[in-house]
Amino acid sequence: MEHRRLGASGIEVSTLGLGTMMFGRWGNPDEQECRRMVDMAIDAGLTFFDTADIYDFGTSEEFLGRALAGRRDRVVLATKVGNAMSEDPAERGLSRRWIVRSCEASLRRLGTDHLDLYQMHRPDPDTPIDESLQAFDELVRSGKVRAIGTSTFSTAQLAEARSASERRDWVVPCSEQPPYSILVRAVEKEVLPWCGEHDVGVVVWAPLNGGWLTGKYQSQVVEDDSRAAREPDHFDHRDAAIRAEKRALVDRLAAIADGAGLTLIQLALGFVLANPVVTSALIGPRTPDQLTSLLTGADVPLRADVVAAVDDVVAPGVTVNPVDNG
Repeated sequence: MEHRRLGASGIEVSTLGLGTMMFGRWGNPDEQECRRMVDMAIDAGLTFFDTADIYDFGTSEEFLGRALAGRRDRVVLATKVGNAMSEDPAERGLSRRWIVRSCEASLRRLGTDHLDLYQMHRPDPDTPIDESLQAFDELVRSGKVRAIGTSTFSTAQLAEARSASERRDWVVPCSEQPPYSILVRAVEKEVLPWCGEHDVGVVVWAPLNGGWLTGKYQSQVVEDDSRAAREPDHFDHRDAAIRAEKRALVDRLAAIADGAGLTLIQLALGFVLANPVVTSALIGPRTPDQLTSLLTGADVPLRADVVAAVDDVVAPGVTVNPVDNG
């Protein structure tokens, strides 16, 4: 599998990364199946694994850590901090105290002595960015973290973080993790150009728009065990107008894929990876069968005429449902 450099970090990651939000009760509580997905990913050449403390409140990190036992040094391991881990207001955000405490907990759950990439899961308006960045700098200098990144930051927030780090001679965030797909293109306006200009790696989340770009939601029937059934608001299944619009767009995209000799998954993953600013796209399967389908999208280049046809369906910079912007 192709590898790309993660911004200015010097870290090389596979163009597909395994996102493990579905490891645990949020998706698949069967630890052996989750381990099998890790095995399959490594066998397919994936070297990038992304999780977060919030995913099933630590279970995802525990599953992933045990699955990687004995081969930790073969992969690039990323996790995140910032989302609420309990009802306690002290157990959330990006304060120095919580970042340091969360890092220690993530290291313990993952069974490792260092994180390759530690990311701010969302901006924290209640904590000065200088306080957060100083904590991350201390973790890097201690050897517990190799590089730091952000997730779903605006260009103004990215610029503020970079300026603060450079002014204080602290470690500079080397990556941003935004939502990006054929149906969610708002980041093309400002975030992706900013990242390209400043050599910041881009790790895409939701490149399949929560399953829409697999074609699974073209049916009027939503399976009981699907994420759309469990989280209907998040997956547009309580908004009839958005649901109808997305189904019509996906029909057109499926026709483009078929005409190019591709599957819809290959078109969707190929599209985000065709952007030269994008480093890696995270795939988040719930089952080994889903992972098998997703792996067919690895390293599939798109012709220029195919990308142009996609632009005719969803114009550059346009997000079909603004809620998907994260």
